[in-house]
Amino acid sequence: MILEPLSLTPDRDIPPAVLTELTALYASDHVFQALSGDFPDPDDIRPEQVAAELADELADPHGEVLLARSEGRLVGVAVTLARHPDPADPDPWIGLLLVDAAVQGRGFGRRIAEAVEDRFRAAGRDAVRLAVLDANPRGLAFWTALGYTPVAHRRDLQRNRPCTVLRKRLADRAADTA
Repeated sequence: MILEPLSLTPDRDIPPAVLTELTALYASDHVFQALSGDFPDPDDIRPEQVAAELADELADPHGEVLLARSEGRLVGVAVTLARHPDPADPDPWIGLLLVDAAVQGRGFGRRIAEAVEDRFRAAGRDAVRLAVLDANPRGLAFWTALGYTPVAHRRDLQRNRPCTVLRKRLADRAADTA
């Protein structure tokens, strides 16, 4: 599996073929989309909606959209934020990790999360945070199994829904596997 930043056209648009892949990926996980509320109709996600969602993410100069590919196929996406807008929050954030529903349960989510953590380690960061909606117990179980621990309970910034903030210290990965 490779993790690569989303490359935009010179006009700062998502290339049409990639947008088609991303739309199919977002639409594949109806359960998550119904929980997230990011799209008006989780059963009818359109390319222009995905483009708008990702444009919002990329509007932040510290935001990055990472595409996960296996054997040339888009299997996941991660949206990260190298610096949180709150200066009191020193940690980078994972804003989204989404795996194609057709390949869930095959370890791609874990491998994407580890690759994102490796990127933050390489940038000299020592921890990472994320927020999981309380309505998504499967997401909370996934992240805690990866070593993330709850640090706060609050409302999310986008839609004011209850969520749990998790944090993971990014020790040297070689020490983690020794």
